[in-house]
Amino acid sequence: MAGKKRTFYIISALILFLIECIIAVFVHDRIVRPYIGDLLVVILIYMTVRSFVPKGVVLLPLYIFIFAVIVEILQFVNVVGLLRVSDKAVARTIIGTQFSWIDIIMYAIGCLMTWIMQTLINKKSKNDHDEKG
Repeated sequence: MAGKKRTFYIISALILFLIECIIAVFVHDRIVRPYIGDLLVVILIYMTVRSFVPKGVVLLPLYIFIFAVIVEILQFVNVVGLLRVSDKAVARTIIGTQFSWIDIIMYAIGCLMTWIMQTLINKKSKNDHDEKG
């Protein structure tokens, strides 16, 4: 069963990564790029971590939210400028350059969605196991 879960998480992470890349390169609007991109990035991180650790991390959505908030705080203190990498597009893209409370709200929504999904998957796995046993 862990192999099926791992495959699901790997494929999901790859699809989300592709979507994030498409958003970053081709979408320059006021809704999808700033809001949906932030929501999806925490789900992408969740799926990536679960690819390596397919079970047993109940608080993972919370850990990812804390990580995302730390990154947002680093944007607030202008860590890209402090590290003198503001001329590097990759650093600006990965770390970000502008603090936003709305980003934190979007991270929270994305992490809540992953927690709900995780809860439903765990419940289904337990029910499947109970029916077989």
